[in-house]
Amino acid sequence: MWTLPNILTLARIILAPVIALLPFIQGYWPKVIAFVIFVIAAVSDVADGWVARNRQQVSDIGKLLDPVADKLLLVATLVPIYWITRHPTVLYGIPWWGSLPLWVIVMLVGRELLMTVFRWEAQKRGVVIPAGREGKLKAIFQYVFIGATIAWFAWKDFLVTTRFTGRLRDVWDDIHGTVVAVTLAIALVLTVYSFVIYLIRYRALFRSRR
Repeated sequence: MWTLPNILTLARIILAPVIALLPFIQGYWPKVIAFVIFVIAAVSDVADGWVARNRQQVSDIGKLLDPVADKLLLVATLVPIYWITRHPTVLYGIPWWGSLPLWVIVMLVGRELLMTVFRWEAQKRGVVIPAGREGKLKAIFQYVFIGATIAWFAWKDFLVTTRFTGRLRDVWDDIHGTVVAVTLAIALVLTVYSFVIYLIRYRALFRSRR
């Protein structure tokens, strides 16, 4: 139970509610702290699996908790983003997208839930479905989008507080906003693409069910 990989996973579960609450606190510092904690949590998501394999500490409890931690972290970040981008006074909206659409959350979270069910069904048939390259790439862009968006909220609060103006502000605003918008678009494409690839790759499981 108390191996380093499991501790990292449990820490991610504990940190998820903290990340969810901090962006709602007024001012840019709570959002900066939320960004830092999220980066730590995202790195731990990669580190716990690597450590478990290299230290030969792969465990049943770890296999159970890791997907729970991933989905909890996803929901704990998407819900604040969805809510805050609808803020009536501060312009937190995402460039090109405006407020985060509800269908985006349904797609991102729904894909993870469907993959969980898919893996459970496959495991019942003695087939272990590992994370593919497409799924890992999707997770990277998903994490970059979430981290960049939390930082976007902090940036907007910073502008309101300091009244920072000038060419540098405008350039960074454009670059930062573009990163948020583009990584969201790429994450959505990879969400659909990776799921379709899994279905094609393991389509024999559906045939064996009949």
